[in-house]
Amino acid sequence: MQFAYVSLPGRGANDRFLAVIAARLRAQGLRLAGTVQTNIERSDRVRCDMDVLVLPDGPVLRISEDRGNLARGCRLDADALERAVVGTAAALPHAQFMIVNKFGKQEADGRGLAPLIAEALSRGIPVLLGVNGLNLASFETFSSGMAVQLQPEEAAVMNWCKIAIAECV
Repeated sequence: MQFAYVSLPGRGANDRFLAVIAARLRAQGLRLAGTVQTNIERSDRVRCDMDVLVLPDGPVLRISEDRGNLARGCRLDADALERAVVGTAAALPHAQFMIVNKFGKQEADGRGLAPLIAEALSRGIPVLLGVNGLNLASFETFSSGMAVQLQPEEAAVMNWCKIAIAECV
C-alpha cells in the first residue's frame, strides 16, 4: 500500500504544494483522481474563498460559504464538497494516482473523501494527501499508522510518487 501525506506550516501551504505536485504528475501523463485547492484572497473579506479542482480536469467548485467578515466557525459548503466527492468517484476507476488536498473534519468523521481514499488504497492506487495539525490525530487513527509522512520538498515527494506508481503497476 502506497499512502503518504505532507504537512506544511502556514495557511494554504499544503494546498499550494499539492497543486504543484498534481501539475507535475499530470504533465507526466498520469491519470489522477482527487482534489487540489486554490485559496482566493478577497480585499473585502478577512478570510479567503476556497475552490477545489476535481482531478483530472474539473470542474472547479467553490467549497467555502461567504458568511461575512464577522462569522465564526466552519465555512465549508458540504454540498459542494459532496459534488467534489462524486467527481472524484467518477475519475477513480481510471486513475493511476490520487491526491487529496486536505484530510479535514469531514474526513475525520468518515465522510467527505475518506471512503474514496480507502477505496483507492484497496485498488492499489497510491494516495498522497495534505494534513494540517488540527486533524493529524484523526488522520493517524484513520490511517492506522500505514501512511508515511513525507518531507515537504518537491523533489522528495516526486521521488516517492515515482516509486509508488512503479510499485503499483
